[in-house]
Order: sequence, then C-alpha cells, then structure tokens
Amino acid sequence: MNIFKRGKNFRLWGVKFKKTTDNWLLYKKHKIKESTYLNYNYIINTYLNKEFGKKRLDYFLTYDMNQFIDNLEKNLSNKTVRDIILVLKSILKFAERKYNTNFNLDLVTMPTAHKTELQVISEKEIKKIEKECMESIDIRTIGILISIYTGMRIGEICALKWENIDFSKKLINVTQTLQRVYVEKERTKIIITPPKTKTSERKIPIPTNLYDKLKIESTKFSREAYVLTGEEEKYIEPRSFQYVYKKTLDNCSVKYRNFHCLRHTFATRCIRVGMDIKSLSEVLGHADINITLNRYVHSSYDSKKKFMEKL
Repeated sequence: MNIFKRGKNFRLWGVKFKKTTDNWLLYKKHKIKESTYLNYNYIINTYLNKEFGKKRLDYFLTYDMNQFIDNLEKNLSNKTVRDIILVLKSILKFAERKYNTNFNLDLVTMPTAHKTELQVISEKEIKKIEKECMESIDIRTIGILISIYTGMRIGEICALKWENIDFSKKLINVTQTLQRVYVEKERTKIIITPPKTKTSERKIPIPTNLYDKLKIESTKFSREAYVLTGEEEKYIEPRSFQYVYKKTLDNCSVKYRNFHCLRHTFATRCIRVGMDIKSLSEVLGHADINITLNRYVHSSYDSKKKFMEKL
C-alpha cells in the first residue's frame, strides 16, 4: 500500500470488520423486517465474521474479493453466494460513507444469477390434486386448494386465519406470512410478520369452487383460528405443511414438484385464460410488474412467426 493510500485511509487502521458489522446491523435494524435482519445476522456470523471478523478495514483496500467469491462457489449454491456478497458489499459501502474511503467495489464481479426453467403442473394433474383435496377429511389440505386457486405463497397460507377471509366480498386478505428463520447458527424460531413487500399485502378474489369449500369449512371453526389447523393458538409451519402436500401428491399418484410450483402453475393458468399482466402481478403480490413479465410471459416460436408473417 503506498503512502498516499495510507494517508488517505488512516482512519481505517484501528477499525475491525466485526465492529463495522455490528454498527451496520444497528443502522439497519429499524429499517428492515425482523426476518431480513435475522437473515443478515446469520450470514454475517456464519460466513463473514468467520473469514474477516478480526481483520482491520484497511485489509479490504487490497483484498481480492473475487477470489473469496471463487472459494465460496466451491461449496455453496449460486444464490447463497450472491446473498453473502450482497451483504458484504452493503457493509463495505456503509464503511465507505462513514470513513470517507473507497474499496473499489465496482471491481467485484457478482456471481451470475442462473435462470432456471419454471416447473408447472399439468391441467390433468391439477384436477387430480383438486379432487383429492376436496374429498379429504384432513383440514390441512385446504391450503393446497388455496394455492391452486390464488397462487398464495406457502408462508402466507400458513399464517392465514379465518378472519382474513371476507365471505361477504368473496376476498382473501393477505396480511401476514409465517416463516422459520435462523437466530444463531444452530438455532431457529418461527416469526409471523407482514409479507415480504408492501405489494404483498393484498386482496385476492376467491373463485367459486374454492369459495364453496371455504364457506363449508368455516362453519366448523372460530374466526380467530388458523385455517390450516382450526385452532387459535396452533399453527403449522411451512416445512411441516410440505409433508402434507407431498403425502397428498402420493395419494393421487402425481409426480412430486415442490409446493412453489403450485404458484407457478396458477400464474400460467391465469395467463392462459387471458388475465392481463397488471392484474396477475397484483394477485401474486409482486413488487414490480416486470417480475411477472420476466417470469411468466414467454413468446413461442410459432407466435413470433405468425406475427412476422403479417409484415
């Protein structure tokens, strides 16, 4: 490090990375959801402090972060690596502002986000799943029907109470989500919070088939009860609900695809019947209509050929 660099960044000499992460978390704490805060805290304690906790901030003036990324990619998924680097870059940007320095973060090459092909469940299979759920005596399977007809996320369904269903207006009010988050490396807890973004809090119209089933079941439980358990104090968490879903697929001989595929299938069916993208985006609770466009709207070769023939 040359004398000019040292002179400009002398304030970094005694500042440890761990102290900076503590200050960053304190700065972030009241700006983000609890689940996001706990996720950041988990990433820092599991990956970043383990690698850099005892380092001084001036270490990052010459550190090759791309090599760190390469090392992470040997053992972790692409998404996990991206999450780790996004947190690290945010911490260092915070330090740049606080100590008036520059870590040249623009030279960091983020791992490429791999776009995987969305899996959808066929119409024939959906009908088999729907029939199984309609005839089941297990109240928990109603959550599968809710996903088929509304595209709600698994955490939103687990947090749903009968009081969130407005039968007079035929609407489901999505106001909360339930998830298990890391508190420490080996310890987790369940939290129930507002959904991930403001647009995720939404009102979803209930199709007639689902409405009739919900109306019948609602008479058996109190308004304060969770829909999936029928009890006021007892909920079912997403991981456990996944088992109910898998068992249901086994019962009707449908190939297993993860629960989120029901959401993809719902969106695909909506496009197929002509729902406009703005309405679909609002029903799904996407923060931006472009998310819906990029994820679900794909033109086929035949479609492109048909229109180009008109030129």
